Amino acid sequence: MSAIGEVKIPGGKLVRVTVADAAGTRTCHIDGDFFAAGEQASAAAITQAEAVLAARLDALDVPDTAIEPWYRATVRALEPIVGSALIGANAQAIALAALRAHAQHAPELARFEAERSARIRRQWQAAQHDERTQPPLIDPRSVRERWRAFAPVLVEDGPRMPEEQMRVERAWSQEVARGERPAMLRVWDWAAPAVVCGAYQSIEDEVRLDQARVRGVHVVRRDSGGGAMYIEPARTITVSLYAPLGFVHGLSMAQSFQLCDMWLIEGLRACGVRARFAGLNDIAGPHGKIGGSAQQRLHGDPGCVLHHTTLAYSIDARAMAAVLNTSAEKMSDKAVKSAAKRVEPICAGTRLTRTQVVARLVRTAREFGAV
Repeated sequence: MSAIGEVKIPGGKLVRVTVADAAGTRTCHIDGDFFAAGEQASAAAITQAEAVLAARLDALDVPDTAIEPWYRATVRALEPIVGSALIGANAQAIALAALRAHAQHAPELARFEAERSARIRRQWQAAQHDERTQPPLIDPRSVRERWRAFAPVLVEDGPRMPEEQMRVERAWSQEVARGERPAMLRVWDWAAPAVVCGAYQSIEDEVRLDQARVRGVHVVRRDSGGGAMYIEPARTITVSLYAPLGFVHGLSMAQSFQLCDMWLIEGLRACGVRARFAGLNDIAGPHGKIGGSAQQRLHGDPGCVLHHTTLAYSIDARAMAAVLNTSAEKMSDKAVKSAAKRVEPICAGTRLTRTQVVARLVRTAREFGAV
């Protein structure tokens, strides 16, 4: 028997905890669309946090256990484990998700949630900050200097099946990490529709697998964090940057996202699209999301940052809504409560065709320093 609890952090990511009780053993599983500060360290932190949650939840089975003190103590136990390992998630969200899964029908939980909701309402304006334009976090001159210094080799790749694309992403990033391949910028196409899930997401919770099968949509998982992306080959533009870790040296995660995507912002603006940074890893127009990015860091000499971005040139909103399973909790901090309505594709801001947009983006990449 299992139960699920979800928490959407305002301006952050979704955290989900699944609590299962079988044969007298309690287990917890943490997933979501958050990012990892380091793949191996973060995986170890998640495993340790799951064990802590399972042990802590046993205390809730004791009669008259008060929820508020339990929550605060659980947050204190989790903070040293996940504090620097996860990006977009935190100990408070993990503890609350576990609480929602385990004690969802407890009257005291309803009171606890009511007080929390009141605090969230008072903080609503702050929670909406990520819905607006993110200011530049890195000097544009520094961006161009780094791009010119690393001069990635530009590859306009042909269509590949989704499963092969994931293998290419892994192979090329590992080769760059070992110093066997130079910095690369790949502009690529898909040979079939797909849903690409993040490394820490539960595919069964994110995708309506029956609908995906009926519609011929491939479901794959990438090695980086972040959320699920719905892909239609003729409607999607995807790019990947494979660069030595020195490319992002000294930058915060948020700065590194802007470093890797600023050429896309400028390229889209050259097409007439009023593109902007939004949140940690999104590119948006005036009224909604155009696309999103994800990153993975690989150790080695020189190591590698893999940064991939998917943009919607156009969108079949009904198909996306039929295949993706977007929970009400995930949309809880959004002004617009529909995932489909939150998307503002490129074609809404330009008369250029998809082919013309890609050509302009390639030109901008070369202006930044790609060769």
